Parts: sequence; C-alpha cells; structure tokens
Amino acid sequence: MNSTPIITDTHTHLYSEEFDQDRDEMIQRAINAGITRFFIPAIDAAATQSMYDLEKNYPENIFLMMGLHPTYVKDNYLDELKHVETELSKRKFYAVGEIGIDLYWDKTHLKEQQIAFKTQIQLAKQYKLPIVIHCREAFDEIFEILEEEKSEDLFGIFHCFSGTLLQAQQAISYNMKLGIGGVVTFKNGKIDQFLNQIALKHIVLETDSPYLAPIPYRGKRNESSYLVNVISKLAAIYEVSEEEITAITTQNSKDVFGI
Repeated sequence: MNSTPIITDTHTHLYSEEFDQDRDEMIQRAINAGITRFFIPAIDAAATQSMYDLEKNYPENIFLMMGLHPTYVKDNYLDELKHVETELSKRKFYAVGEIGIDLYWDKTHLKEQQIAFKTQIQLAKQYKLPIVIHCREAFDEIFEILEEEKSEDLFGIFHCFSGTLLQAQQAISYNMKLGIGGVVTFKNGKIDQFLNQIALKHIVLETDSPYLAPIPYRGKRNESSYLVNVISKLAAIYEVSEEEITAITTQNSKDVFGI
C-alpha cells in the first residue's frame, strides 16, 4: 500500500487546549489514516509557544503559519502585529495566517481588522509567503482589500470557504485556493451544490479542527483524522476516486506552501 497518496490538512489548530488531554493520540490517529502533513494557523501571540512546542515534537509533520486572527484584533492589535512581524523576521513560516475579517462576533473593530489584514498581506508579500484568509460575514470587505492588493505575489487559501459560486470564482481570481472541510458534508452547507463546477486544481483540504467537524461528527470536537470524511464526500461530488482527490489536493497544497 506504499502508493497511497499523502493527505494534507491545510488548516488545523492542533495546539488548541481542546486537545490537551489526548493530543498525541489524536495526531497518531490522523497519521494512521494517512494524514501526515498538518499546516497550523496562528491566532495571536499567546498561541505562539504552543505552536513551537508542537513543531518540536513532530518536525516531519507540522508546518507553521504566523499571523493575527481577526477575532483577536482588539485595542492592543498594534502590539500583536509587532509580534507577527518579529516572528516572521526570526524564522521560517509557510504562510501568513490566519488573517482576514470577521463581522460575525463583533463589528466594533472593523477598522482595526481592515488595517491588520492589509498590513499582514503586505508582510506576506515581503516574505514571499501565501496568505490564509479567515472570512466570516465579510466577503465584500475582504474582496475590497484583495482588489487593492492584487498582484502576482498575492496568493494563498480562502480558508473554510462557505460562499456562493460567484464568490468562489472571485476568490480564485485573486490566486486563492478554496479550503474545503466539514461544511461540505452538511445538509445546509450549500457549497456541495456547485463545487463540481470548480476545477479540483483550486481546492485544498482542511479540517479547522477542533471546529466544524464533518458529518457524522457534526457538533462534536473535530480532529484531523476526520478529513477522510471530507475526502469521501468530495469523491462523490466530483465523481472521482478518493485517491485522486487526495493526490490533487496535496499537490495543490505543495503549490501554495512551497513544501
């Protein structure tokens, strides 16, 4: 079975405290299921050390991002951005993320979120890195900034894509791949209805664990091994084998992250 393609989870919060009781077992379950590449988004400065610890324990499997998550953009956001800048200057990361705009929880810091998003896009360009976008109830606001920043060196992943076909095409026009995870398995997730109109070369796989577990685990803690449920749903949508879904999406992840 050596020819089984490698599976890549392009977005998983493995350092989350929800995994504190069984982190190693949970990662081992994923590795046993063939998922051996894990890309880890940053949240804020408080998460940095636990990310580095994770990388130290799994140097072959863990690939880190650096960034300030939009829901953590508060009054001290300039200090947080300074932290991002400092870390990027010190060592290798594989993306700037997750960054973006989230108007679901709180609209009071929209201005600061916009500044943080733009600033971090510019940092990504400086370091020739992809961006990983977090967008919640903010497609227009995000597209406005991507339009201002669009260039050859703007590229990345639209994480947890949950928009319309038109929004998907717009995201792709800015050199973004679509991060597809548990939502594609939901009855009301909607994206399963048009995804097959989007070529697989634009798709990467993700869990966003511990959040957004796929059916049949919806509402429970998500983990990277559940990516196999997303793969089987995509195989059905695209009417291709699971191996093909895996091979193409892992290649796409290599194209984005450069590893």
